[in-house]
Amino acid sequence: MLLGLEGLAVLVFAIWAWEDWPESWPIFAVFFLVPDLSMLGYLAGPRVGAVVYNAAHTYLTPAFFGLGFALGGPVLCREVALVWLAHIGFDRAMGYGLKYPTRFQDTHLGWIGRSGQNLGEAGRD
Repeated sequence: MLLGLEGLAVLVFAIWAWEDWPESWPIFAVFFLVPDLSMLGYLAGPRVGAVVYNAAHTYLTPAFFGLGFALGGPVLCREVALVWLAHIGFDRAMGYGLKYPTRFQDTHLGWIGRSGQNLGEAGRD
């Protein structure tokens, strides 16, 4: 629960910071789901999928862009950082964590899916 609240705090901060600048909300909405394209890594199997997904869903990557902006980089760095942070914060608040190499449903926040059913057993990913 604590990690979910932490994710919610990151989401709220990113939205607040975006609101503080005169950027377009449609841009925010369009790019909000871009990190989920990393799920395509699972087409190469669960190990590769987990690596690609986790690279796109760690706070380190948007922090790198935020640092770039803070050090005088283009405004695009700030925009990318805020949308990316919002996406990761939303995922964490919803219970989606970093993936283990076993299958998509196995995360550092626990197993995701319908409770009482292990969906991965019938047709392993």
